[in-house]
Amino acid sequence: MPEADMTSRQTALRHWAAERHGVAPDTFDLHLAADDASFRRYFRLVLADGTRRILMDAPPDKEDSVPFVTIARRWADAGLPVPRLHAADLDAGFLELEDLGDTPLQHCFEASENSTTLAWHDRALTLLDTLQNRVEPAGLPAYDTDLLGRELDLFPAWCLDRWLTLTPPPSWPTLRRRLIDNALAQPVVTVHRDFDAMNLMVVGDALHLIDFQDAVAGPLSYDVISLLHGRYCRFSAHRRHAWIEAFRQRAVADGRLNDTDPSSFQRQAAGMAVQRALKVIGIFCRLTLRDGRQGYLARVPHFLDHLEDALAELDELADFRDWVACTLRPALLAKLEAQGIVRERVA
Repeated sequence: MPEADMTSRQTALRHWAAERHGVAPDTFDLHLAADDASFRRYFRLVLADGTRRILMDAPPDKEDSVPFVTIARRWADAGLPVPRLHAADLDAGFLELEDLGDTPLQHCFEASENSTTLAWHDRALTLLDTLQNRVEPAGLPAYDTDLLGRELDLFPAWCLDRWLTLTPPPSWPTLRRRLIDNALAQPVVTVHRDFDAMNLMVVGDALHLIDFQDAVAGPLSYDVISLLHGRYCRFSAHRRHAWIEAFRQRAVADGRLNDTDPSSFQRQAAGMAVQRALKVIGIFCRLTLRDGRQGYLARVPHFLDHLEDALAELDELADFRDWVACTLRPALLAKLEAQGIVRERVA
């Protein structure tokens, strides 16, 4: 968004907040709290009496805030820890939300195998159980063949073609179909769709869900994978398998999943991890090349690691795994080096 438009919207947001609270526009503090991979921006409002709120600016010609409002109310009614919605002007694209503070979950992480890091992941997986059990997926968009396919197609379109000028391997069409079929074969639950640490806010000893406007009705394992193959940590196969098996057992016990054998569910989760890693790499390249956003290419090697970790568990994808190791990885790392981009460090 051009700087002039951003300034104009911030001015309009200030006047909206002033009218809501019955104060003059110049009598309170309003400053940027966070940007988003979308066109949304978040501002912290601090009134003279100490009242704090988060104001979301979501330009209505670029972002539809109706899903956020609908889901926030529905999940709050279900007793889920989401920010309270104080006000919404959907025509203007302005929302006023509870201020959950400044501690997204990744700020609590140390090394990947640190006991504190592991304990927070345990807590996040417990919250995921609660989400899937309390909120039925009815009414959410379906994570169907078309959506899964569009997400996968971001990888050849933006990473291979537009950034690396590579041709997809011959196995790509078969891989694409396998990954879609794997996702559709799983039980359908409420899927946050970006259940990673930056969207889990720490408030005291509790976790709260944010950035849930893209929730869908989709595969049981998707959000587990979002967390365990997320942006901030890379875990050993042993650690991931233990978490996934514990999740499977809980899902069987409470009825989310039929008694699928452990190895089959591990393979389903690995396939889901391949899908998500390819999607994320494609999105990061698109954010850079189309939207001019900085910093995303530095994250790509981490998700390439996640991709290879998942492919290592799927022998039927050996051709694609070899192509990733022998063609994609060298080309991608060489491109980053040529552009002077240093990979983002993770725990």
